[in-house]
Amino acid sequence: MPIAIYMLGLAVFAQGTSEFMLSGLVPGIARDLHVSVPATGALTSAFAVGMIVGAPLTAVLGFRWPRRRALLVFLTVFVVVHVVGAVTTSFGVLLAARVAGALANAGFLAVGLATATAMAGPGAKGRAASVLLGGITLACVAGVPAGAVLGQVWGWRSAFWAVAIVSVPAVIAIAVAIPTTPTVTPLPSETATRPEAATNPGTAMPSEAAMPGARRELRALRRPRLLVTLVLGALVNGATFCTFTFLAPVVTEVAGYGPRWVPVLLAIFGLGSFAGVTIGGRMADRRPMRLLVPGGLALTAGWVAFGMVAGDPAAVLVLVFVQGTLSFAVGSTLITRALYEAYDAPSLGGSFATAALNVGATAGPLLGGAAIGAGLGYRSPLWVSALLVALALAVAGAEWKGTRTTAKA
Repeated sequence: MPIAIYMLGLAVFAQGTSEFMLSGLVPGIARDLHVSVPATGALTSAFAVGMIVGAPLTAVLGFRWPRRRALLVFLTVFVVVHVVGAVTTSFGVLLAARVAGALANAGFLAVGLATATAMAGPGAKGRAASVLLGGITLACVAGVPAGAVLGQVWGWRSAFWAVAIVSVPAVIAIAVAIPTTPTVTPLPSETATRPEAATNPGTAMPSEAAMPGARRELRALRRPRLLVTLVLGALVNGATFCTFTFLAPVVTEVAGYGPRWVPVLLAIFGLGSFAGVTIGGRMADRRPMRLLVPGGLALTAGWVAFGMVAGDPAAVLVLVFVQGTLSFAVGSTLITRALYEAYDAPSLGGSFATAALNVGATAGPLLGGAAIGAGLGYRSPLWVSALLVALALAVAGAEWKGTRTTAKA
């Protein structure tokens, strides 16, 4: 795997840290900028919305740029807005900086996924994607706790400075090591030899070469299999972040752990997620169904079991790791399959995957919060997670049944 892909992963690590680190910084920001804690929570929502909107928007805006230039622009903007966030005394400026940072993050991840999978070569999309997604999981393991420690010792601004500083080596590496336009080498199954190339109206045909690039690649979204894969990715990621967001009250109010155990259990979840991304990266390219089918069933059963035994500290300790592993093994594999299904959208395929990830990351916590707000208790996010994965299995089953019916016809 080229070293440049690992430097892209470093940048994603910094960006993932930025996305999630506010969970430990909200009280300090609220005090320093003289706003309420609920108002400060808008910084997290603004980032999530910026990621959803930014993935396709920034990918289209940078469509005609060489990938190296696009990556450098997005990452440089990301660094600059974190410097602005670290020095501002205005909540409005900080809010705007978070939105701008999310747009830059979304653009970088979309282009980065396309760049990494192109540089990895045929048959290695899963391994390349796992390096970038591994940056997000490592952010949960190390970046977010480190940001919380920095915030406690030197104030919340130090965490913003740290994210900017960690991103600088990636800027330098991208300028030096990323080709101007990495060659996209399609797999044999991704070329016109695919049956869909002749029968599916949503597949890019040679006669479409004259179409503007963005419009041509957006036509990939007409393909039902790609849309289903993106929906599945959003549902599984929604289940993951539904529980991850409310893991602290689950372990303290239900399992009976003390507050000091919260960072430990978050880190254990992060270690599991890193293991899951690693497993997914090894299986997503050649044996995805061997992971997706049993993994999806096990993931559903795991959330149900978690909901049932959440009051047992020992069981929670085990299930936090197991569910982190299964969630990211299944989720990262679905994202990789989305990149394969978007074979005729090499530039925008990463934006489709990024948007799906962040739709889930936004919807899951909202659903979990709504369940708690409805008086269903702190176990309710676990049950919501189970329902979301069960819905994903139902959607996958319906798609499989429809494909078989079409094939027989």
